[in-house]
Amino acid sequence: MHRLLDEIDVLHVSGQPLDVEITSIEHDSRRVEAGALFCCLPGQLSDGHEHAAEAVERGAVALVCERAVSLDADSDVVQVRVAPRQARPAMGRLASAFFGHPSRQLLTAGVTGTNGKTTVSHLLGVVLQQAGIPTMVIGTLTGTRTTPEATELQALLAAERDRGIEDKSTHAVAMEVSSHALAQSRVDGITFDVAVFTNLSHDHLDFHGTMEAYWEAKASLFTPERASQGIAFADDPAGERLLAEARIPMRAVRRLDALGVDLGIGWSRFVWHGRPVEIALTGRFNVDNALLAADAALTMGVDPDAVAFGLTQAPAVPGRLQPLVVEGDEWPFSVLVDYAHTPAGLDVVLTELGQLKRDGARVIVVFGCGGNRDQAKRPLMGQVAVRLADLAIVTSDNPRDEDPLRIIKEIRSGIEAAAERRAEVVIEPDRRRAIALAIERAEPGDVVLIAGKGHEVTQEQDGRSVPFDDRLVAEEVLSCSR
Repeated sequence: MHRLLDEIDVLHVSGQPLDVEITSIEHDSRRVEAGALFCCLPGQLSDGHEHAAEAVERGAVALVCERAVSLDADSDVVQVRVAPRQARPAMGRLASAFFGHPSRQLLTAGVTGTNGKTTVSHLLGVVLQQAGIPTMVIGTLTGTRTTPEATELQALLAAERDRGIEDKSTHAVAMEVSSHALAQSRVDGITFDVAVFTNLSHDHLDFHGTMEAYWEAKASLFTPERASQGIAFADDPAGERLLAEARIPMRAVRRLDALGVDLGIGWSRFVWHGRPVEIALTGRFNVDNALLAADAALTMGVDPDAVAFGLTQAPAVPGRLQPLVVEGDEWPFSVLVDYAHTPAGLDVVLTELGQLKRDGARVIVVFGCGGNRDQAKRPLMGQVAVRLADLAIVTSDNPRDEDPLRIIKEIRSGIEAAAERRAEVVIEPDRRRAIALAIERAEPGDVVLIAGKGHEVTQEQDGRSVPFDDRLVAEEVLSCSR
């Protein structure tokens, strides 16, 4: 254990750390086994210090804590005390050291921003794979959290490093890094080879409190402790600010880096560094995402020809403007599913679809807002929908512990206050019926967007998680409509 303690700032140690062998690091007392180092993390819902005794009963031999924990008088469990608010940073660095600092033997890219993280990470992963670099992608599509807790994350990195040792090659990791992860020090102990910034807009203010605090969390990835160099989308105001303020070498990516852009539902074509590229993604903003992924791959040492080829090989990203039906294939209208769950995300997607639809056709959107999350964005989502869609069907998203009708009422408050309103509005709290209604009302040339849940395969309500996949529901409705 003494080797691990060299990684952190310790205020006080009780017990004999030299006599203790650590076999695992845990932050969840329910997962503790014999030989574990248990990190007592203060949280919003519970405090790990209150679960320390349980962890000891399960076999923990040492604790990392911010205050002394009362244990049995004869307990020989080591207690390592750190400063207030330092248990999480300590856990990140301890986990990295316990697994042998695996990120140092990997090529690593961390992608942050409000929107686009999943797509950039997905594209970068494919490009690296196609270039012959075995790559693991970590993010929204691969786990319950966008960025896992430090203990879980370092175990994943160690497994990927070990695969590289086994096949005698350097592996890579393309990772989504959320603002929660940065604020909670989940990636402490990692210095990314490259950090990528997509954009910043209203989201997660229930956690961060203010947009400035949200910005500071994102910007903290672009520090010497967390990244060697960075890339930012300069056409976003926050990206421009980051390019000016970051404390590491930065590269700017701009829309003008893509020439001859041609867009359609299910595809986008452009020229990058003189090379023609076609991606299986919809919308100009996904061309922006492709540019960020391409620049990150260049920074990681991939040849430009290989980058362009890799982008063309990338499949559509699940739940990211994913076409289920494209007008002309079998149906006279198009249906797409997207994860857009922020005002800016919905604005971008609806704007793109408005430009891609046929003249005289309509954009129909089905959307709601999640419960137990940032309430301030709900009226803003309503305003975006009625400004940019022709038919807006307001429904439930993941209401969680909240009353779905209350959430809908808050969305409607924005609709009623909207300065610009063109959409017909229909309220249908049942999401399945709302999706069916949108498809039933679609006419030739229309574009139907089912927004908010994207790739998710469950709906969270009243403490339960029930099977619900927007894509499957829409396909069921379409099959019944034949």
